[in-house]
Amino acid sequence: MQPGVTTIAQPLAGIQRYFEVALFLLVATSVLTLVSTGRLDPVSMVVPVVALGVKAWRWWRGHGPELSHRLATWLVILYLLFFPVDLWVFSRVLATGAPNEALYAALLASVHLMLFAIVVRLYSARTTRDYLFLAMLAFAAMLVAAILTVDTIFLIFFVLFLVLAVATFVGLEMRRSAEGAVAPPLAEGTTAARRVQRALNVTSVSVALSSLALGTLLFFLLPRFTAGYMSGLNLQPSLISGFSDDVELGQIGQIKQNTAVVMRVRVEGPPEDAQGVYWRGLALTQFDGRRWFNENEEAVVVLPERAWTGWYRLGYPEAVDPRSFMSHTRRVQYTILLEPIASDAIFVAAEVIQVRGKFSHETDRAGRPSRRSYLMLDDMRSLSNPYHNLAKILYEGVSRVPAVPVPLLRAVRDPQLGEMPERYLQLPALDPRVAELARQLTANAHNTYDRAAALERYFRTQFGYTLDLSQPPNDDPLAYFLFTKRAGHCEYFATAMTVMLRELGIPARYVNGFLTGEYNDIGQDYIVRASDAHSWVEVYFPDYGWIKFDPTPPSDAFARGFFGRLGFYWDWFELAWSEWVINYDFAHQIMLAQGLQRASREWTERARQYLREKRRETMSWFKQAHARVTAGGALFPLVMLVLLSLAMLLRVRAVREWLRARWMLLFGARGEASTRLATIYYQQMLHLLARRGWRKSAGQTPREFAGAIPVAEVGEPVGRLTALYESARFGGRVTDAEQMSGLLAAIKMRLRSR
Repeated sequence: MQPGVTTIAQPLAGIQRYFEVALFLLVATSVLTLVSTGRLDPVSMVVPVVALGVKAWRWWRGHGPELSHRLATWLVILYLLFFPVDLWVFSRVLATGAPNEALYAALLASVHLMLFAIVVRLYSARTTRDYLFLAMLAFAAMLVAAILTVDTIFLIFFVLFLVLAVATFVGLEMRRSAEGAVAPPLAEGTTAARRVQRALNVTSVSVALSSLALGTLLFFLLPRFTAGYMSGLNLQPSLISGFSDDVELGQIGQIKQNTAVVMRVRVEGPPEDAQGVYWRGLALTQFDGRRWFNENEEAVVVLPERAWTGWYRLGYPEAVDPRSFMSHTRRVQYTILLEPIASDAIFVAAEVIQVRGKFSHETDRAGRPSRRSYLMLDDMRSLSNPYHNLAKILYEGVSRVPAVPVPLLRAVRDPQLGEMPERYLQLPALDPRVAELARQLTANAHNTYDRAAALERYFRTQFGYTLDLSQPPNDDPLAYFLFTKRAGHCEYFATAMTVMLRELGIPARYVNGFLTGEYNDIGQDYIVRASDAHSWVEVYFPDYGWIKFDPTPPSDAFARGFFGRLGFYWDWFELAWSEWVINYDFAHQIMLAQGLQRASREWTERARQYLREKRRETMSWFKQAHARVTAGGALFPLVMLVLLSLAMLLRVRAVREWLRARWMLLFGARGEASTRLATIYYQQMLHLLARRGWRKSAGQTPREFAGAIPVAEVGEPVGRLTALYESARFGGRVTDAEQMSGLLAAIKMRLRSR
């Protein structure tokens, strides 16, 4: 045995330590990714995390595996016997309420088994085979997390997992190769061990980032044909409650205490186009004194176009004059990313004309909506998704927002009895003071608009806004709001105004939806939260349709601080992630290719213009400098002195001659032409002629080549310049440089004219 070389049966200590850290972090990352989805039961989220913490503490203190191989094997066998009980009892109870309870229960039971196996193997791993199996279990946990969610939190964990996976498998291979090998000692904490660990860290990060970059490139370039293999696996989504087919007084106030993001809206054009636009969900007509609902609702099925665009054409409102509608509305186009919400409503700006999006789990090969996809449009132009909003939905909309001048609304005649359905005037038995108050407030108003505006102004100025959800002491919440408390939240105000308008014989309806939201100047989109839930009133005006009125007083504005500003960046990232990763399809690829084509064309044209401008400026500067040098009496000797000093410094005659010749060629020459200058003029002529197809062969003399050029084309000046070149080059005669420059310019002009 050589000195300094030791035979060891175990892996090198430095590599072993590096591998153990990488493997533990890999397992911890996979478990935390699975827990962060929020789709597991509390026991599955708490127990594995606690087990990881205990193992990390014991491992840091130098303790070895806690379980023997025999005990670990028996524990897994016993859990396999328990698995059917978990599948049909415990997991089935946890899956109650999911869209597919059997599938979700099977997935939960499998996750329980996998987490149990991870914990048991983590506490019993000793051999390379155990470590490899533990790494495979971690990879399986990441796959399950990818099924449950693909949000931005998953992206962060995935990048970390990728780096740790490279480090783990590199360390595993080095550990396996070192077993039983003869190698110099590499103890933990030594300089050599630290150097190897740094090299492994750099290698792991580089390989992981390179793989991620390559995968990202392939993701965007490969054709995206959605097959929908896993798209239907929307198991137990986190739904925002509060929006349903009916609304009870006080219900919206509960939603407004929630700050969760409901949707993000990006408006085409300047952000001012969305100011004052509400995102309309449901219009309700029937009121029983406590609750709004619809009865005998009529709805039609709207199918997508056959074209690849996939637009759902919704048409125009029926009870509106088309000419008045188009001339007194403004077009608003927008894109909405809607979070899972406990409602079938599709939120749009009124009046919606067309929408486009994937509203079902089925798509064709090109990523377009399936032919069996459809939407429901009721007679109040409220849109609903029959496939339920159980996952994030990205869709576009085009609306015509009413913009009728007030004088025109004042001039509109009052609706005639029987002109609109009776449900827009339906009222339950109410406190007689409600009708009396309505008549008092509108006593000086003589048209529908002024009556509605008077009621709106009364509530916005004489009442207060509060989220106090204390129940009224009697069975008439509306009367309690109007005559006792005189404060409430939006559904109380919208209900009171709708009821009072109907008491006056004016058709009105109650509408549920969301306010415009908070503008994010980073992502250039509006962030709409559950706290933006709102109710308002729509009043009918003949020839113009339904016009929005909002009687709710404004609430206190929310001031954002530094962390709120950081939240804007996160919201922008989530919107971009959802649009360009989760919902990335063939249509997005076409859009991306067109954008890259336009951008490359613009960049190329800008580069050409920039270079052309710089060339022109440079040539202009040189010409001006040459003119100043040749024309200036005092400056000329100084310039000549500088040039002479430079020539003496260079001490190379050929360089001096070449510089002088080039200067004369660019800015015109005077006096005698040297042999080098004459040669440069002749070579420039040959270059111009070659570009036009006349090339001088190696066996031709200058005079033979000049004779082959047609005289009618450029033969005459070519012959004269050739003669001057031969005189200077071979005859030793004096040649006029200005004459050669003029002949070269004449050749250029004739060639351009051809």
